Amino acid sequence: MKKQILISLRNTVSLGMALPFLLALLSACSLPRLNVATDAVLYIPEVVQGNFVSREQKEFLKPGMSRMQVREVLGTPLVASVFHEQRWDYVFTIRRQGVPAQSFSLSAWFKGDVLERVTGDELPSETEFVTKLVAKKSSTKVPELEAKEEDLRKFPAPVRKADPAPAALPLPSSYPPLEPDMR
Repeated sequence: MKKQILISLRNTVSLGMALPFLLALLSACSLPRLNVATDAVLYIPEVVQGNFVSREQKEFLKPGMSRMQVREVLGTPLVASVFHEQRWDYVFTIRRQGVPAQSFSLSAWFKGDVLERVTGDELPSETEFVTKLVAKKSSTKVPELEAKEEDLRKFPAPVRKADPAPAALPLPSSYPPLEPDMR
């Protein structure tokens, strides 16, 4: 008989522990879902990769320039392959929240150590690129925050207590030494 009581007691304890766990697990299914499209604003981190090359930089390049001169104008290439030593690739991509993604590429072709030609996308000028980076703000009208006279009369005027002027304390005739006397 003691054995049956112990078994039923164990079953009751394990049921008592399992039941709240199951209820908590099932109640999670009934939580309201967050509608991402309307309820929340997701933060998307800015992703910038590569070197931005402007139209002005591309126009500055001339056939016959050395690799060092091209590097000074455009910077270090994003891709300089051992298998394609005659070509440097400059690729630039940027993704910002609220702004369309931008991607540009440019290839500098060399013959030996001398620039032969430049190929790639139509590049924006520096000012065009900067204006595309700025997210357009929605023009929501801000309500005027102005209280009417009848609204102000509902509140009592603040009472200010006059601050008593602190009594001027006399300055000491001598000050203690800054360093202790080491004699």
